[in-house]
Formats: sequence, structure tokens, C-alpha cells
Amino acid sequence: MKNYFLTLAIFFGISTIAQNKYPKDYFRSPLNIPIKLSGTFGELRNNHFHAGLDIKTNRKVGLPVYATADGYVSRIKVAIWGYGKVLYVKHNNGFTSVYAHLSRFEKSIQNYVKNIQYEKESYETGNIYPGEDEIFVKKGDIIAYSGRTGGFVAPHLHYEIRDTKTEHIINPLFFGLKVQDSIAPKIKRIMVYPIEMSSRVNRSGKKQTLGIKRDSLNTYRTSRISASGKIGFGLNVYDLLGEELNKNGVFSIEMLVNGKRHYFHNLETFSFAESKFINLLIDYPYYKTYKNRIQKTFKENANKLSIYKDLIYDGVIDIKEGLNYRVEIIAKDYKGNSSSIKIPIIGVRSESMVSQQQDTTNYKIIKNKFHKFSKNGVTIAFPKNTFYEDIYLNFSVNEKQANIHKPIIPLNKSFTISFDSTMYKKTELDKIYIANINNKKYPYYQKTRKKLDKIFTTTKNLGKYTLLIDNQQPKIYNCNFKNNDWTSRLQYLTIKISDLESGIKSYEAYIDNEWILMEYDVKKKKLSYNFNDKKLVGSKHIFKLVVYDNVGNTNTYKSTFYRK
Repeated sequence: MKNYFLTLAIFFGISTIAQNKYPKDYFRSPLNIPIKLSGTFGELRNNHFHAGLDIKTNRKVGLPVYATADGYVSRIKVAIWGYGKVLYVKHNNGFTSVYAHLSRFEKSIQNYVKNIQYEKESYETGNIYPGEDEIFVKKGDIIAYSGRTGGFVAPHLHYEIRDTKTEHIINPLFFGLKVQDSIAPKIKRIMVYPIEMSSRVNRSGKKQTLGIKRDSLNTYRTSRISASGKIGFGLNVYDLLGEELNKNGVFSIEMLVNGKRHYFHNLETFSFAESKFINLLIDYPYYKTYKNRIQKTFKENANKLSIYKDLIYDGVIDIKEGLNYRVEIIAKDYKGNSSSIKIPIIGVRSESMVSQQQDTTNYKIIKNKFHKFSKNGVTIAFPKNTFYEDIYLNFSVNEKQANIHKPIIPLNKSFTISFDSTMYKKTELDKIYIANINNKKYPYYQKTRKKLDKIFTTTKNLGKYTLLIDNQQPKIYNCNFKNNDWTSRLQYLTIKISDLESGIKSYEAYIDNEWILMEYDVKKKKLSYNFNDKKLVGSKHIFKLVVYDNVGNTNTYKSTFYRK
């Protein structure tokens, strides 16, 4: 009981210190509806931590988004992928608020952006940096409307607060944003890891899943395990908030060994530069195999995350023969709701019954050295420190398919894959590309470059790669008017585009030979033009759309329409 109150005091002490760093009443909510979350700050995502809060918009697009404090718009971007349409507002107190996946901006901002789009003749704007005296906003001003831009995104508002100077992202809940949460995290799986070759758990050198028993609603335990040497633990855990069904990330994870804190991390803040190290926080091979994330309660040597506090031996536990250990892992959400699991351990002499087989191949990687391997017309080149640790790499080539290990090892840097192209005809070379075929049903286009007798790409993913030829035009279909139709009743001109092979690269649209702005909805494969953008002269008009795929195939659609 004494240790429990000590842990509680430490947790609330850390929370109080963090909260005192951030103003509680400076920022208002970005929406005028009760805040319900579909994603929490620091949630585990693919190759990164979630950098903000995903706020539900009742499955709707177009809710007013409000400036959460006085400031000026310091950055705007429109992109097909990523954050989609996004606004950054810089505030006088040293913080910047971010609003992403917007459907449109407030009218004056929308016109500002649209002028740039027409000037560039491009839907995607790149980063726009208005001056400090260009676009002022007051707390509570409508600055945009919620949406789902940025790829295959459901309607929601992504909201961030950043330190303006460092660009570090901070959990917006520290600034007083109110979210209802009375449900403790759910612990679903516990893993135990022998850390060294001589380490053993239940007489085995392999990682194991431990059976979980529930003692009460929020307390769990495992059966006693026997171990020797250095071991570590990991858990699969998620949080629920109120009546929402989303399985969200937790705020903190702590591990006590015989009542003493051995491991702790929380998600108060982090930088974008360190986010990639999420792949060392989790059991990456397990995730790539089973699509479930196990968070380790020990720190890998190459892990540069700043979220850790009070680690003893990096969270590794050295089990001694004849001693008993009481391990308790505690997961908390931001509100302090907690769940815990207890793991009793007895230290035994190391007598291995099952050991981990040592990998050996002809392709040994020393992490801090450059490596280049060639086989059957395929060359792979790894810069220094591409890998986080030394490994033996599997590498084979079958016909045109390069098999570069299994995609279960995280990489720190990109490496290069080159294919010999001397056996291809010029007509084939024009349409050839490198594809990732880890998912054979859906080959993924890799940005492909060609030089002399080589076709090459760079990637941060191991796995299977091959050369494919795309001779198919992109598809253009389902225009919302027919040739020679009157369109006076329409506010939008819409048309669909798709490409099932190398994928859509770009498009250009014109009315009467003048470029027009068509917005691309990736999820619906739809382009749309707002007739209010420009006043058309006369009643007869020619619409033209040209679509390009990633290897240069094009398709052109032309149609005549009439409009008063």
C-alpha cells in the first residue's frame, strides 16, 4: 500500500509539473461541440507517434473550426496526402496551433490560397508562409471548416499545439481541453523477452506470451515464471474514452520491480525527428507479423526517444538464481485512470531446454559500415547506420523478383535497390517501374528512376521487389454532365479518375483552354470544380482533362457543355 501511494504521488507530481508549464485557460476548444476523440496524442501509428488529437465531428464534413487563441496564420498547405488542407496559427505566448484535414478555409483565407493555386496552376500548394501582418485571427474566429482531406481519411479534425521555437509537439490536454474519460486502459497481452543469448524464461531462450488472469476490473496477473539472466517485458494495451469505441493510445506506462520504479515513459511531448524510433519502442517483428503492437518496457540501445524517465538499467531486469521478484506494470490514461498487471518471477539456474537459433547467411551487415551486394542483375546498397544493429541479411533473386529479407526489421535510413535494364527494349523501359510486392494482391509503386543501364529506387522497407510494366492509360469516367448538356443547374463539375497499376501522378483541367482548379478526393477518386471560381464568358464551353500516371501514360477527356 505504501508503494501504491508513492507511485500515485509521483504520477500526480509529474502531471502537476507538466501542467504548470502550459497555460490552462489561454486556448479554447477548436470546435463548438463536446470533444470526443478518435485518436489520442502519442498514439502508436505506422512509423510514427500520432502528433495531436483527432476530434470527432459527428461523421460530418463542414463544421466550423475556430481559432483557439489570438494570433496570425503563419503557414498554410494544401496536399493530396498527409494533413490535406492544414492551417498553422502562431500565438504570442510561444505556441502554435495546427488544424488539419480541413474541407475548406474561411472565405478570405480560401481566396488567398486559391489565388496561389491559380498562379501555380496546381491544387497542391506546398508550404505557404504568410507574413506576420497578413492574416490576423482572434480567439473564437472561424478560420476553416472540418473535413477529411489528406488521403483515405474519415471526417474529423486533427488538432495540435506545438512549441513555436522548437517545433516539439505537446499533448493538447495539458492546455485545458476537456475530454470525458472514466475508463481505465485495457491490458490485452504480456510478452517476456530473454535479452541475451544466455538469458532464459521458463527454460527457453525465446520470447513468450504469458497467460493473463483478471483479478478485478482493472487489475491482472500472470502465473509465476522462472527466469535467469537479463529479461524484459512488453504489453499490448489500449484505452477507451467514455462511450466511444475507438481503441486509443495510453498516456503512460510504468514498471515496478519489487516496488521500485524500473521503467517509465509518458506522452507529454516529443519531436518529429525522434518519432521514427517508435519502431524500437514496439516489438517491430511481432507488429509486422500479427498487426498488433507490443510496447516494450525496456529501451533498446539505438532508441533515441526522449519520452523515457527514471530508467534503471534501461528497464532490463537481471534475474539472479534463488531470488524472487515482483514485477508490476501500470498503464494510465491522461486522466489518471489506471490498470496494472503483476508478474511473479523466481530466479533459477540457467538450464536451457529450448534456445534461439543463431542466424547466419552470406550477407552480414555491420551497422556502422557501408554494404553493397549484387546478385543476378540486382544490386542492393545500404549506407552506414541503415540498420539499428548488426544482422545477417537474407538476399535472393528469382527471375525479376528480389527477395531482401523479410519486412520485419525496422530501418533507420533508406537503402537503394537497382535492377539491370539491359535486357529490356526501349518501348518497355519507358513504361517500367519498380514495385513493392509484399502484398501480392496490391503491388505498390516505388518512385522509380532510370540511369544508363540501371533502374533504381530508394526505400526504408525490406521485402519483395520486382519490375512491372504499365501500358494502361489512367481511367476517366462518370462525368456529371453529358456532351452538349446544359449545366446551369450545377454548382460543381465532377469526374472520376483511377489507375490500377503504377497509380495517378498528376492531372490538368481546362475550360476554354484556361486552367481550372479541380480538387482531388482520393477516397472517392473524384475531381471537382466549383463553377463559382471564375465567371465564364458566353454559353458554350469546352472542358478538357488530362491525367498522367507514374510511368507517363496519359488519358485525355474532352466534352462540350453549355451554361448561362
